[in-house]
Amino acid sequence: MSPMRADRLVAALLFLQSRGRVTAAELARELEVSERTARRDLEGLGMAGVPVYSQPGRGGGWELIGGARTDLSGLSADEARALFLIAGPATATPEVRAALRKLVRALPATFREQAEAAAGAVVRDAAGWDQAEPTPLEHLEVLQRAVIEGVQVELDYRGRDGRASSRTVHPLGLVVKNTTWYLIGGTDDGQRTFRVSRVRAATPTGRPVVRPENFDLAAAWSSIVTTVDAQRAPVTVRLRADPAVLDVLRYIFGNRVHAGQPQGDGRVDVELRAHSELMVARQLAGLADAVEVLEPDVVRRHLVDIGRRLVQRHA
Repeated sequence: MSPMRADRLVAALLFLQSRGRVTAAELARELEVSERTARRDLEGLGMAGVPVYSQPGRGGGWELIGGARTDLSGLSADEARALFLIAGPATATPEVRAALRKLVRALPATFREQAEAAAGAVVRDAAGWDQAEPTPLEHLEVLQRAVIEGVQVELDYRGRDGRASSRTVHPLGLVVKNTTWYLIGGTDDGQRTFRVSRVRAATPTGRPVVRPENFDLAAAWSSIVTTVDAQRAPVTVRLRADPAVLDVLRYIFGNRVHAGQPQGDGRVDVELRAHSELMVARQLAGLADAVEVLEPDVVRRHLVDIGRRLVQRHA
């Protein structure tokens, strides 16, 4: 059986399940084929073991014996609910919503109600508090298709320093971190990571991607995160803090904060990593005497200087 015929038979069965009883003419209009082809497809369902029969005469048509239904998806109830919960928010793309509408027809009636409820149970708001929703990325769809189809792309890119470049990239995978998309790809200079928002043009070449043996996207991204995090926060600061400000430190520095056990005076030894000595001093200055920096000395000197200037400005 040709793939096209198999697709039509599945579509015919879904149409039968959704309508209960159909005529060959109705199915022909739905599938955009001749009435003769539609009738042959209905007969093909019976030959394939689907319990379908025809009722001749006025008001007749084709229907499933006893209202029988076939779960074409192969999903369990829990799997169907989880899929619709994740993929079905009201903010999903039109393509995703269309796909879910088709899938729900293939589910047994006992699954369908909860799947449809799950699809409307979540709303995703991509905008942060006091921030606008990120603008759609112009070249994301092209890069997604290139990754899936395994084709190289000519990439025009503007780096963080504003410098423009063009190169051939072998797309290996895409990662979204929070709301920021990254492309991991192979180049003549080795594996590189590109921020999709900085892509200026992406043109598929039609040439197949050369994929490293045993490449694992999750493992590659984990390694990238470790390397980038070390580059973004190379300064280590040791300090002693009042327990009441530990949550504030974690809010400012995230998982770069490591707190020890309370000391005799009730304060806690803390080690954290930051972008630069001056930047961390400015971030800690607002906590006043709730923290005491132990080292490095350069951060202590920055704090003294910041305090002196604050006094001069506001005394």
